[in-house]
Amino acid sequence: MTLSQQMLTIAMVVLGTALTRFLPFLIFPSGKPTPKYIQYLGKVLPAAVFGLLVVYCLRNVDLLSGSHGLPELLSILLVIGLHVWKRQMLLSIAGGTIFYMILVQTVL
Repeated sequence: MTLSQQMLTIAMVVLGTALTRFLPFLIFPSGKPTPKYIQYLGKVLPAAVFGLLVVYCLRNVDLLSGSHGLPELLSILLVIGLHVWKRQMLLSIAGGTIFYMILVQTVL
């Protein structure tokens, strides 16, 4: 890329980031009530995103070869256990990820 193309790319990224940050405040000002469909999306999208991430992470697990999905299953159980115990999402995600990496690299 030439210098001008790099500068243009950086400018577009900055513009896109600023636009996505400020646009909700312009569309939904604090004095007006938030539309019902936006409130609905705010309630259902977080669970849908996590469900999509689980499916994405488990899409290539082959139950008929290798470790038969045992590291994934154990890590999922740990994530569920940590979340039920502490109710801290970051701890659950980090604990499950670290445990999975340890299993894959050393044990299984």
